[in-house]
Amino acid sequence: MPPFDATFALADYRAPLDALAVGLKFRAQLMLAGEFARRLARLAQDAWQDPSDCPDVIAPVPLARRRLIERGYNQAWQIARPLARALRVPADATLLRRVIETAPQSRLDLDARRMNVGRAFQLTGNVGNLHVGIVDDVMTTGATLEALARTLKAAGARRVTNFVALRTPKN
Repeated sequence: MPPFDATFALADYRAPLDALAVGLKFRAQLMLAGEFARRLARLAQDAWQDPSDCPDVIAPVPLARRRLIERGYNQAWQIARPLARALRVPADATLLRRVIETAPQSRLDLDARRMNVGRAFQLTGNVGNLHVGIVDDVMTTGATLEALARTLKAAGARRVTNFVALRTPKN
């Protein structure tokens, strides 16, 4: 079982929607982030039985410093900010940080991905008994989100929910 408790994804990562994720991540089409956020908020709110199901805080998957400098923005943060506003919860871009510059996950198989990010993240704040929402643009194997959830749960987070625009199909 993965260490996170739930995942909300808008759709499978396949044509034609994959072009939207690529546009956001590599072509600075930042307006897509707001649309992803609005749709993720609606999806989650429709699924929740009670308002208390909502996270206490929303945080993006942190980028490596070098990648952030090269790209000029973190696509996960671009989704996280409007998502947090839509859900009426705080967003924290610094709650988690990447402490190891890892190889790009897209070039690795599942086991290598898990090893690549296993110790890559560090917590910078208190998450004791909190429900933390983690935002990313694409969930492929889940290795990055698993590593973040393990870090959060080890620090006392009560629940971890992922919010991803697109998810690679399992089959």
